[in-house]
Amino acid sequence: MSEIKNVWEMTNIQFGFIVYEKCYQTNEMRTYFSLEDNPILGDRYREGKRHWTRVENAQSFRFDLKNINTGEVVKFDDLMGLMFCSGCLPDCELAVLQKKYEAERSMLIVAFGFFPQALTDPIPKSKLDILSDYFNQRRNHNRSKIIVASSTPIEDISRCRGDFLHDVDMLSQEPPPKERKQIF
Repeated sequence: MSEIKNVWEMTNIQFGFIVYEKCYQTNEMRTYFSLEDNPILGDRYREGKRHWTRVENAQSFRFDLKNINTGEVVKFDDLMGLMFCSGCLPDCELAVLQKKYEAERSMLIVAFGFFPQALTDPIPKSKLDILSDYFNQRRNHNRSKIIVASSTPIEDISRCRGDFLHDVDMLSQEPPPKERKQIF
């Protein structure tokens, strides 16, 4: 086994929620991380000409990664979440990549930034590579490995049925719904 030169650990961990808001006049969607105990769904407010409504939230956490060999800290405050590609759209570039990687015993995980910033300023490849290193540093590479890719190849996110990796309904006493809804 080759020597690992970068050993990453999570640091600056914060627990909270990813909040999804929508402006029904412009049909814009935006997301952000909130440290509120329980962001209230349906909360409405006006910001300039836009009228925002909280439409969804999901328990999550954010973190940075620290290289314990060099002390370098890489901030991941632009990472909204990670998603497992379900291959729901066979013509999607990520679904094609996923099939290729499965043949190589690799799992594709998709990194999303916060909307709408992520549409024009995606998470840099160097940071995706660091995430891949982090998830693979304790794995037996002869069995499988994880590849973290950008969400930018997804042409129509409203049709995507991938699974975000987070604690779904952890704070709810109701059982989760039997059928998954669309992401947005």
